[in-house]
Amino acid sequence: QVQLVESGGGLVQAGGSLRLSCAASGRTFSDHAMGWFRQVPGKERGYVALISWSGRSTFYSDSVKGRFTISRDNAKNTVYLQMNSLKPEDTAVYYCASDVSRLRLGVSRLIHDYEHWGQGTQVTVSS
Repeated sequence: QVQLVESGGGLVQAGGSLRLSCAASGRTFSDHAMGWFRQVPGKERGYVALISWSGRSTFYSDSVKGRFTISRDNAKNTVYLQMNSLKPEDTAVYYCASDVSRLRLGVSRLIHDYEHWGQGTQVTVSS
């Protein structure tokens, strides 16, 4: 059974930085693209950053482009999200998830292509 565990969330002032981690276990992590998503109460969950299985392709939502960086360490079965220049509107629960497909070319921006969601980690940015 695949398990994803997020960590690294917390409370930070606007302009600050956080680094989220997502540790995976249970299957071949390196064969699957990974994504970071976020959700606030009353809104749909949406993607923030996506990374291909090889790490060579990444994709960001417009709202975080230039501020967030997704990376992965396949040797450690972990994907990271470095968040810089945080804004109050970045406040959300952040989730990681794994692509349902193996060895996908590029990344999918469709949320239904992701599964095995972690429990989420709260990020709160104060103004």
